[in-house]
Amino acid sequence: MTAKKASLRSINKPIMYGAAALVGLGGFFALGYSALPSLLAVSYGGGLAQVATSTYTPPAPPPLDKNAYNIKLLELAHVATTSPWYYAFLQGTTTITMPGATTSISVTPKSWPVRGAAYPADGRALLPFNRIVSYYGNFYSRNMGVLGQYDPEEMLTRLKAAAAQWQAADPNTPVIPAIHYIVEVAQGSAGKDGKYVGRMPDDQIEKALDLAKQVDGLVFLDFQVGLSDLPSELPLYEEYLKLPNVHLGIDPEFAMKTSGYAPGKYIGTLDASDVNYAATYLANLVQQNNLPPKILIVHRFTEDMVTNYKKIKPLPEVQIVMDMDGWGDQHKKIGTYTYVIAAEPVQFTGFKLFYKNDLLPPSTGMLTPQQVLNLTPAPIYIQYQ
Repeated sequence: MTAKKASLRSINKPIMYGAAALVGLGGFFALGYSALPSLLAVSYGGGLAQVATSTYTPPAPPPLDKNAYNIKLLELAHVATTSPWYYAFLQGTTTITMPGATTSISVTPKSWPVRGAAYPADGRALLPFNRIVSYYGNFYSRNMGVLGQYDPEEMLTRLKAAAAQWQAADPNTPVIPAIHYIVEVAQGSAGKDGKYVGRMPDDQIEKALDLAKQVDGLVFLDFQVGLSDLPSELPLYEEYLKLPNVHLGIDPEFAMKTSGYAPGKYIGTLDASDVNYAATYLANLVQQNNLPPKILIVHRFTEDMVTNYKKIKPLPEVQIVMDMDGWGDQHKKIGTYTYVIAAEPVQFTGFKLFYKNDLLPPSTGMLTPQQVLNLTPAPIYIQYQ
């Protein structure tokens, strides 16, 4: 980590927010606080080692099998192989002749799979060939998710068990475990820079990387930018985002620059332009460092959290997942997914499950993997909090 970036990533003494609340059809918003220990004498010297410049030219990455990619998308969208839309999507047209027929028919495009979304740059893309099952939270807080609730060994045991459940529910899609770490946490106080953001130190990010390595998994760095913005915050963590197994999550709930309010009292918002900035930022890292395509997770549980969704542009280097981030009973969660996520198609979808809040009355239990897989489209990213 350079001295300049270390100075920018100064640590406010954070007050950590609790889990997001299901609004949308749920009709309420809840947010809790839990005090953290003071982050004193933080050292940024333990970052990533510098790598000497080399003239080595890496081999070309494997090409994408576009037909297999399209077939997997159709599978996620539960499109029957006998459907006219199945053949039309594979052929990239809306006028087709069905097998055994002598005349052509016109096919009305469906929302899923999304037509026109960019193909991945190469065959190293993880989606939709794999499903990612992640554990979410911050190591300083037991109230923000399972990452901080359990000791590392128990947490990893639980993560592996959850991944195995999803693998059993969908044997045709390999499961990759992930650590989804909140690297910037929205704060209840302004802090020295007035941005209401607590930025995590290198040793905590290194902990996330180490835990992911133990399960051959991925890391997602999640940003709650408060009154700051993505152009100001993402570059502070560029050394980590350049790693091939590190991906990005952005949380509109705690993006308050548009409203000017402190986080916690109102739900924040990000626009398509913000999402596109994050995607372009990642794409540049991919191109400059010969990386596999990155994944960008965008949390959402109300329409206003993400505006102008039709202008969001997935890129060959970046796969975008709109993640249903609300908690509540099964009916409300399915309703929010249906009317907020599936109704505004971008590229891929995700679904968050809350071990505690999804069980609050009147809930009768968490959704099972099979129930989530029955949604259209089937989420390819699963997150537990």
